[in-house]
Amino acid sequence: MSGEFTGQVAIVTGGSSGIGQSVAEALARAGAQVAVVASASLEKAAEVCRGIKAEGGSARPYVADVRDPEALAHLVTEVESDFGAVGLLVNGAGVFVATPAGATDPGAAERMIDTNLLGAWNAVSAVLPSMRRRGGGRIVNFSSTAATIGVRQFSLYCASKAAVSMMTRALAAELAAEGIAINAIAPGNTATPMNAAVRADAEALDAMRRITPSGIAFSDADRIAGIVLFLLSDRASPVHGATWLADEGISAAIG
Repeated sequence: MSGEFTGQVAIVTGGSSGIGQSVAEALARAGAQVAVVASASLEKAAEVCRGIKAEGGSARPYVADVRDPEALAHLVTEVESDFGAVGLLVNGAGVFVATPAGATDPGAAERMIDTNLLGAWNAVSAVLPSMRRRGGGRIVNFSSTAATIGVRQFSLYCASKAAVSMMTRALAAELAAEGIAINAIAPGNTATPMNAAVRADAEALDAMRRITPSGIAFSDADRIAGIVLFLLSDRASPVHGATWLADEGISAAIG
């Protein structure tokens, strides 16, 4: 336990798997009391919390659909009752599905925008009263390298993540004077359970390595979590409205 975040209360949406889980675990190791939020399965969040507690950390499981503002308002009330005022928010909840032009179900398109963009907006809106009561806070949204380069058949995903980056900039200008810093991270391909099948395909993995400048086809989720923790820390106090690329250089050049 490093203690950097001792005494702070953190909410991590999407905290029951993938990068969100790594962030929740890292925050707990750094001393934070962590609300691990799953979209639907309380047991998935509870499993992450059991692992955190086994290492001596403090965490509780919660469920909230980030598309529902009322559910998030209730979540913040619960977390405040359990831990106290919220000072840290990580908007890790998101979906990644293909939306081919002319062949995408309207429901899938709505889910993409409502989760990736409005979900982050709803969570920020829900947590602001708590942060204002405590005199400040820090927020990290999840954008993506797909906000900077187009990905065929994933146009709405690209658009939603580009919108998150711009929303982050605008909110930073709005909130900085209140002592609330908001930034975003834009990961590239990151090793999570969602892409385990791709990583198990030697041919696909080799192709990914060839187009990735660093030669690392999938970043380690714990490395991405480390960047998130920096952005949440006082060490990043001058940083407002930034989107930090963490994509092994894949968006830096062609070829």
